[in-house]
Order: sequence, then C-alpha cells, then structure tokens
Amino acid sequence: MKLISKLGMKNRTYAEQKALLGFLFVLPWLLGFIFFFIIPLVNSFRYSLSKIEANSSGMKISFIGFENYINALTVNTSFNRTLTESIINMVVNVPLIVIFSLFLAVLLNQKFIGRSIARSIFFLPVILASGVIMTLETSSLVQAVNDQNQGSGGAIHALGAYELAGLMLDAGVSESIVNYLTSAVERIYLIVSQSGVQILIFLAGIQTISPQLYEASKMEGATGYEAFWKITFPMVSPLILVNMIYTIIDSFSRNEMTDLIKETGFTNFDFGLSSAMAWLYFVSIMLILLISSYIVSRKVFYQE
Repeated sequence: MKLISKLGMKNRTYAEQKALLGFLFVLPWLLGFIFFFIIPLVNSFRYSLSKIEANSSGMKISFIGFENYINALTVNTSFNRTLTESIINMVVNVPLIVIFSLFLAVLLNQKFIGRSIARSIFFLPVILASGVIMTLETSSLVQAVNDQNQGSGGAIHALGAYELAGLMLDAGVSESIVNYLTSAVERIYLIVSQSGVQILIFLAGIQTISPQLYEASKMEGATGYEAFWKITFPMVSPLILVNMIYTIIDSFSRNEMTDLIKETGFTNFDFGLSSAMAWLYFVSIMLILLISSYIVSRKVFYQE
C-alpha cells in the first residue's frame, strides 16, 4: 500500500492504475532490451551491410550494401531450402501443438487420482529440452532409440501410417487432411516435447473459470461436449493467440535455420553473410507473426 501511495495511484482511475502497473511489469524487460540487446541488434544490421575481415589488428569493416542479402537469396545453396523447410515445419507443428495442449489441459483439469503426478509428467519435456539434458538426450538414449526405430521398425511404422491413411480415405476424408493427420502421428514425440508450457497456460486459464458456470449448465442438461464448446473454449480462447505466438517463436528458435546461421558465422567466419541471413530470418518470422496474429484475432476476438 505504501508503494501504491508513493506512486500516487490512489488519485488515479482504474484504467490508469492498470496502465501504470503494466508498465512497471514490463520495465525490467525494457531496461534489458535498451542496455543489453539494442546495441548488438544495431551492430548485426551494420554487419549485414558490410564485409568483415578479421586479422591480428582487429576487424576491418567495409560497407558493401545489400550484397550479403543477395548472396544469401541467390548464391547460397542452403538458405532458401532451409528457410522454406523451417516455415513448412512451423505451419504443420503449431496447430498440432496448440490443439494437443488444449486437449491435455482439459483432461488434466479433471479430478482423478494422481493428477499432480500426471501434470508433472507432461511438464517434464520442458526440463528435458533445456541445457545439458537436451544435449544428452539428442546424443545418447533417445537418439539410439530413434536410430533403432528408423532402422528396424521403419517399415512397420510406414505400414501403420499407410493403413491409417487408407481407412480414412475409404471413409471419405479429404486427402490433404489425411496427409496432415498421418504426419501428425509421425511427429508425436516432437508435439509432446514442445507442449509443456502451452499446457500450463491453458490449464491456468481453465482454472480461472467459475465452477458455477459448469454447475448451471449441468442443471440445464448440457453435456460435457456442449459445456466445452459453450463455456471452456470461449473462456480460454484469448490464450490460443498467446500459445500460438509462443509456439511459433519457440519453433523458430531451435531448428536447422539457426544452426545454418551459427555455422556460417562461427565456423565459416562469414559474419556479414551470417548477419544478413539472421535479418532475413527475423523479417520472415515477423511477417508470419503478423499474419497469424491477424487471422487468429479475427477468428477468436471478432464480435458481430
């Protein structure tokens, strides 16, 4: 209360108080951006327009305009292919991860024995995908299992996917939908390992819904299916945009494109080309975020 009174919030309107508290909440990030991020950001753009030569006396930076960008788009044999593959993987994975996260959050919100343990299990991939554990995971047991599955069980998995596709096609399902669903089955490990944070966000949103709404709907004879579409989904729909943006950024932060940028800069020591690739990648991500946010906002928040 003393802090609030010092900030003069007693004499402010509720909207002004919310705006001030929001600013205080993002202030640490804003200070970090100004003091630690904006200078490297400007330098990387400068490097993308320059030719950098390192010698015993330091770095020699020569301005060459957009030559690095042209080189990345027209000369480099890996950039366009890797960027396209990264975008395609994102388009396929993001809807699957968001839908899977919402489905699991609804299930984990139910009352059953061992619910806390189940929640911990689904959050474990977030811990396993960080730091040293991620390196051990990709280089030891999980990699050995994947290699064994690819070597010995690949034909069985392909046969299973083929049979599943055949059943859905015979049922009249569109071929594009069948291909998408079969690819989802093949990506199940990736989907589960990247859904931990999204599940927690959806779960937190579901737990803010008043239980009286479900009780009233049950008294009116609504089924669980109707309660989900009429109560749960509308109440957590704003979190779909949050999770979608998080998932897009998360998928773009660890893929072959980032490896290519690091390899170009720190293995081939072509910092100018590496910076140009990074800026082209950054612009691509921003465009995808803008388009995705506009589409989801229109579908989720549009009011007639």
